[in-house]
Amino acid sequence: MILEVKNLEVSYGNIRALHGISFEVEKGEIVTLIGANGAGKTTTLRSISSLERVQNGQIVFNGKPITNMKAHQIVKMGISHVPEGRKIIGNLTVLENLMMGAYIRSDRVGIQESLEEVFTRFPRLKERAKQQGSTLSGGEQQMLAIGRGLMAKPEILLLDEPSMGLSPILVEEIFNIISSINKLGTTVLLVEQNAFMALQVAHRGYVLETGQIIISGPSETLRSDERVRTAYLGEIA
Repeated sequence: MILEVKNLEVSYGNIRALHGISFEVEKGEIVTLIGANGAGKTTTLRSISSLERVQNGQIVFNGKPITNMKAHQIVKMGISHVPEGRKIIGNLTVLENLMMGAYIRSDRVGIQESLEEVFTRFPRLKERAKQQGSTLSGGEQQMLAIGRGLMAKPEILLLDEPSMGLSPILVEEIFNIISSINKLGTTVLLVEQNAFMALQVAHRGYVLETGQIIISGPSETLRSDERVRTAYLGEIA
């Protein structure tokens, strides 16, 4: 088991965002968290990355408790977070943004190898390596955000809403990229409002509603679940 979340509780002031959720991610899987806005999906990822403080519960990575560790320590352990909204640095070049993803690393040869791997996976980033991040299209910025996450050479990649704001063609391209990243050995925990696409690429999924997990199972099972089909796949009951 690469990641275990046990009875996680997170609050914003007096508002409880997560009500004791528990889930697991096996090494080599794509696991998706789906649910409506405000369900607690982003809070879950931010808690794993120590960007939100956990009040109760435990997060375990490769058998080691990591709850409320410092964020840079989380990255060093092998967890890379691609946040909602991409959060690239617009006044830095594509190359500079990518190198920011490798800030915890000191292996120069390995960093160069990772950079070449990113450029191989995202040829458009190589073409635009000297351009400022702010000049890229939305799809290219998402590729840059994922590439930056991969520069940390993570064991698990946390992806928050990678398809947000993208055209249908680019959404399909991004999800193909997620699948290829996983097939090359990186475990993925995916938060995504596009439940249809998320359940197409994921091995398993958990459905969050108001800070609680209400349904879980293999993606195929969730795709055929009437509650999921009605609430998240746009089908009429």
